[in-house]
Amino acid sequence: MRALSFQRVLKKSVGYRYLLHVPAAAEYEAKKRWPLLLFLHGIGERGSSPWVVAKNGPPRLLKGLEKRRGSFRRHSDTAADLLAENFIVVSPQCPKGETWDADTLLALLDEVAASQRVDLRRVCLTGLSMGGFGTWALAIRNPERFAAAVPVCGGGLGVNAMALSPRKKAVLRRLPFWAFHGAKDRIVPLSASESMVTAMKENGVKQVTFTVYPDAGHDSWTETYTNPKLYEWLLAQRK
Repeated sequence: MRALSFQRVLKKSVGYRYLLHVPAAAEYEAKKRWPLLLFLHGIGERGSSPWVVAKNGPPRLLKGLEKRRGSFRRHSDTAADLLAENFIVVSPQCPKGETWDADTLLALLDEVAASQRVDLRRVCLTGLSMGGFGTWALAIRNPERFAAAVPVCGGGLGVNAMALSPRKKAVLRRLPFWAFHGAKDRIVPLSASESMVTAMKENGVKQVTFTVYPDAGHDSWTETYTNPKLYEWLLAQRK
């Protein structure tokens, strides 16, 4: 009996359908590069029709704003305006029966960066529920790709920051996180976010903000994504 090793490079085809928003000003501000926000939806929006992704989160704000343009506004659209005017927004759709795949998401970011004027110092990541889990995982394993991460009602699924290389750990410690969760969430318990926030602090992450909505259930995303302060904070982040 012998002890042997095996190594082979495998190639795979990856892809997602996705919604893309580009600020209107990008048409005439030819030299400007724009912050990018990658949004990961929840389990209920999986499938093969990307417009389903606009059910919640940033794409919902953008879709609603498009419908109201040209008509009298009865309420403030400050959050939607901040989002629409300042960010390239990429909202992929995860296929039915699957969960978020890091290789595919990073390939999508590369694809958009190659075709749009993206400021690579200002690529931010957010997601809700299943997308909140995906946000934690993608940001922790690839901290060098992002300027900030905003997981909403997510958790860790065994993500272990201690398994990172020393170089990645150093980058992770500088990555700002702002996590959100509802205290009465019965789908993803509050403890899921609490444990991740604790793990980040224990691993030396310097900027970890945690907002808990005391009366919210699983839908902690509506209040989060309609808050203008979130987009003001994201605009202030740079690698």
